[in-house]
Amino acid sequence: MVAVAVIVPGSARADVVVQIDKSSQRMTVSLNGAARYNWPVSTGRSGYGTPSGEFRPQTMARRWFSRKYYNSPMPHAIFFYYGFAIHGTTDLARLGGPASHGCVRLHPSHAAALFAWSSTTGRVTPES
Repeated sequence: MVAVAVIVPGSARADVVVQIDKSSQRMTVSLNGAARYNWPVSTGRSGYGTPSGEFRPQTMARRWFSRKYYNSPMPHAIFFYYGFAIHGTTDLARLGGPASHGCVRLHPSHAAALFAWSSTTGRVTPES
């Protein structure tokens, strides 16, 4: 099993821990230590790996468009390593399987919720 863990202390409301299992393409979100949500995601497809390691969120953007990949929308983006981010996608049919250029894609409503709970003061810890 290959996992990515994202630990993002949120505002005064909640501490957020996100674990991403690349083999099952699922994200588990824990709030204040309790697992609350389990969502399908898409991580990097063949040739485009999702990075592993420990990072801090660098930037958060409610609306963002990729400058590298065809001006693709990246709503509720939480950038954690250079151009890699957790963000919403309109390509809902591909959630649950590797499909991205390395970002972690999720349903737009899930991305909006995670964005609302998060802040740039946390840690992002993808693990191999």
